[in-house]
Amino acid sequence: MTLFEEVLEAKKQFEEVVFPTPLLPNRNLSHTFQANVLLKREDLQVVRSYKIRGAYNKMSALTETEKKQGIVCASAGNHAQGVAYSCHLLQIHGKIFMPKTTPKQKIKQVQLFGQDFIEIILTGDTFDDAYASANATCLAENKIFIHPFDDVKVIAGQGTVGLEILEDSKTKIDYVFVPIGGGGLASGLSTVFKELSPNTKIIGVEPAGAPSMKVSIEKGENTRLDDIDKFVDGAAVKQVGHHNYTICKENLDDIILVPEGKVCSTILQLYNEEAMVVEPAGALTIAALDFYKDKIKGKNVVCIVSGSNNDIERTAEIKERSLLYEGLKHYFMIQFPQRPGALKEFVNEILGEDDDITYFQFKQKNNRESGPVIVGLELKNKADIAPILEKMKLKGFEFHYLNEKEDLFAQLIG
Repeated sequence: MTLFEEVLEAKKQFEEVVFPTPLLPNRNLSHTFQANVLLKREDLQVVRSYKIRGAYNKMSALTETEKKQGIVCASAGNHAQGVAYSCHLLQIHGKIFMPKTTPKQKIKQVQLFGQDFIEIILTGDTFDDAYASANATCLAENKIFIHPFDDVKVIAGQGTVGLEILEDSKTKIDYVFVPIGGGGLASGLSTVFKELSPNTKIIGVEPAGAPSMKVSIEKGENTRLDDIDKFVDGAAVKQVGHHNYTICKENLDDIILVPEGKVCSTILQLYNEEAMVVEPAGALTIAALDFYKDKIKGKNVVCIVSGSNNDIERTAEIKERSLLYEGLKHYFMIQFPQRPGALKEFVNEILGEDDDITYFQFKQKNNRESGPVIVGLELKNKADIAPILEKMKLKGFEFHYLNEKEDLFAQLIG
């Protein structure tokens, strides 16, 4: 059976379990990009992401003997929810390994969906750490491993997203923007489009801090990255699946890398303008539109909104990353004179009326004329940073601009 045929079978398999999600036109994005922008709202799934599709398709295909053995999976959150819900529906007992860094909201949801059929085990800092622990347990206890992306049944389940888009679209689709983590969704969806709508351009989107698919395709082999930025947790893996790499290198027309700060700005924009709550991975494809704005003008464009499992405790970090990316937040290490009135002078003579000090850390050294101060400034306009830099130089303030010193920034602010 071909992968496309597997996708068709998957759609039949979970017709009463996984309900189609809407394909909705978005007026604001369409106006901004002068295109017909449609959002495939996988954030509205019962587990608030597309992951239920692959998990249920894989688990429902297990033999009765395999179901009795029980299952194991590793996940940064969304796959875990799909597996947990499938465990409950199919009455299969499972152990779910998740990184300790997984947002609390996702952990709580996993338990809610799996109830008494699952056990959650938090281990390591990344998906890859959880994956290693899950594999070891699987071998030691003779259980069935449910891979989050590198499995034909899982890929086929995710591919049903593509079938629904084509069924619901009233016009030909010029571009589909699909997020890439391990590559399961991109593999399944692109297979469907190459079969049914081969002229549609499939654009993969990865976070800039975890470009595992782009690096692999450029090198011509599935490559494991040494370090990744884990912020876009639903799409941050060190290595994509082997099946997925093979399919994506043939099917994807391009891959865009989106900075994490841009993702954060998009999350806030969607909340403020659309009343949509999306997780970082869910905002990836919409964030990518800016990097393709000239090509998509006048075209029919679909963005996959992959999930909405965001944790409110991350709001401060999301805002901070957005402000840094937009050029509205700046950090300095400044040598301040240790005399009365020095701070007042800095505020009155260096800062503008709309500039705000949001961070100030000073350690007095009594035997010196000046001491280092860490200062964080939030601006109303990104252009206002130029006069601030100029005035600090003119007034003789010695400083290091921390935004451009990644290692020092991480140590002093991070």
